[in-house]
Amino acid sequence: MTMDTTRTAALAAAAAALLLAGCGAPDGGGGGGDGGGTAPASGGASVSVQDAWVKAVAEEDGMTGVFGELVNDSAAEAAVTAASSPAAGRAELHEVAPGEDGDPVMQEKEGGFPVPANGSHLLEPGADHIMLMDLRQDLEAGTEVAVELEFADGSTAEFTAPVKEYEGANENYGGEGHGGGHGEDGHGGEGRR
Repeated sequence: MTMDTTRTAALAAAAAALLLAGCGAPDGGGGGGDGGGTAPASGGASVSVQDAWVKAVAEEDGMTGVFGELVNDSAAEAAVTAASSPAAGRAELHEVAPGEDGDPVMQEKEGGFPVPANGSHLLEPGADHIMLMDLRQDLEAGTEVAVELEFADGSTAEFTAPVKEYEGANENYGGEGHGGGHGEDGHGGEGRR
C-alpha cells in the first residue's frame, strides 16, 4: 500500500505542476469532521474510496470537486456511472481532456469511471473527478460531505469526504454537453475558474 500511496502522491504533484488544477466550485456538504484521510464505501461492487476530499468553496460558487482513489478489491471490473450528494442539486462524473484549441477543458466523462478488478482509479484535480453542482450550502474546511456512488450493476455505495482548502482551481470548462452549470457564473460556459 505504500507504493500506491507514493504513486498517488506523485500523480497529484505532477497534476499540480502541469497547472491542471482542481475544480473551483461551491460547497454543499454538512456535518463536522476531523479531516480524516480514508472514507470506506459501504457496498457497491467491492469498491472503496480512499483518501477522499472535497475542495472548500462558498455556495455562490455553484460547484466543487470530489477527489480520492476508487479501489476495487474484487476479481471483477466495476464501473461508477453516477454520483449524488445532499450537498448539491446534482453531480456529474468529469474528466479533463484536450479542447478544440488543444488546451485542457473539463467535461462530463462518457461511460463513467471504470475501476479494474483488483485495481484502482484515481480522482484528482486536473483529471477525472466528481463535480458537485448547484451547491446547497457553503462547504467549509473541517466539515464533511456525504457522497453516493452508483455502479453499472445498479448497486450503490456511500462515503463521507472531508472538506479541505485548495488553491489550484484553474481549468477551462467545456461549453457543449457539459450540463450547463459551469456557464452560469458569467463565463458563458468557457470560462476559467
